[in-house]
Amino acid sequence: MGTGTYIKEQSYTSHGPVGFLRGFDMPLLVSVVALVVFGLLMLYSASWDFSLGAYGDPMFMFNRQLTWLGLGVAIATFLAFFDYHHWRRLVVPAMVFTILALITVLLMSEIRFNAKRAVFGGSVQPSELAKLISILYLAVWLYAKRQYLQDISLGLIPLGVILGAVGGLIYQQPDLSAAATVLFMGGLLFFLAGGDLKQIGGLLVVAAIAAWLVASISLTGRERVGDFVAGFKDPLQASYHVRRSFEAIVNGGWFGVGLGQSQSKLTGLPVPPTDSVFAVVVEELGWFGAVALICLYGFLTWRGLVIARRAPDMLGTLLASGLVIWIGVEALINMAVMVGLMPFAGNALPFVSAGGSNLVTMLAALGILFNISRQAGDGTITDEEWRSYSAVANLRWWNRRRGISRARRTQRVNQSTLEG
Repeated sequence: MGTGTYIKEQSYTSHGPVGFLRGFDMPLLVSVVALVVFGLLMLYSASWDFSLGAYGDPMFMFNRQLTWLGLGVAIATFLAFFDYHHWRRLVVPAMVFTILALITVLLMSEIRFNAKRAVFGGSVQPSELAKLISILYLAVWLYAKRQYLQDISLGLIPLGVILGAVGGLIYQQPDLSAAATVLFMGGLLFFLAGGDLKQIGGLLVVAAIAAWLVASISLTGRERVGDFVAGFKDPLQASYHVRRSFEAIVNGGWFGVGLGQSQSKLTGLPVPPTDSVFAVVVEELGWFGAVALICLYGFLTWRGLVIARRAPDMLGTLLASGLVIWIGVEALINMAVMVGLMPFAGNALPFVSAGGSNLVTMLAALGILFNISRQAGDGTITDEEWRSYSAVANLRWWNRRRGISRARRTQRVNQSTLEG
């Protein structure tokens, strides 16, 4: 029997309305609120000079972010009470809409910063929606096809077609980092769903070849890889963007120059409210502030994996793990780029970077995560969870363990009792 056959269909009963926050994972909620508040403070500090120069109003980007935050919170609240099992019917039309939006960007949007990525005056980026919908679609698809994942013609090849269609459209904008994120999350979900390890190995080989081709053929990819390699050997040879980020980070030191006191945002650090906001964080709050931010992302990711572990079925596990790992990956890439550990990428820093599309999709992902938490039951942290991180992260092991029937588990317990 293949590894994709260990979960069977279950019946579901909804929890009664015993309070608005019934079943919410409170540690996760607190960490999200902390990240949002932190993000607003840093965005206000990083954006006022940029907003004044670009829009004639120092509060423009901050006020716009508040508007997107209100929309995102409303969507997240709705999704927190929207049974995630309904996505089995909705992912196909959602994916069709997303693909049409990506095509619209290529045909109708204006070129900004040498790319076609946004519509409605640059305020909406369909590639951010594509990341979210791709995770939802693939989680539902892998859940439905879990018995056939060992068959390459029914598992890996259709998966490659799905990822190729979405990733290819994003690549044409071009948005290399968003396309790579979609492909990475697709491969990860295939692994978590129980995909054959040999097929996963083949997928990694194909991904490596594709990355090499992009770096060789694409002018943007070639420049980014070249700048990264040069900067890795000698920081003084890094791209202008990364060099200015280094200056801000060095200026911040351990304790920072103080909130709102960054000089780099006034003297040439590219787009401090968006791509470079982490450099502003380190300059103003120092490495202690940066470590605190990293810990918040780590805690959020861990709580999401706890929810994935408690999910009532494999669909919930795939959705929760995919969504929360996506958030963590976005944060990791943004920070790694700013310290010169990865080639330049346009991934936003979740809840901190200015940008409505990213903020709304991240909050929507958290809304779905909270719905899974509500259906999983009690969201409190146990002593065992504090002691054991590996049991939470190893989702494949846990799902196999859940595949043992209740009768067999009872039989084993009884047998152990008799032997004792």
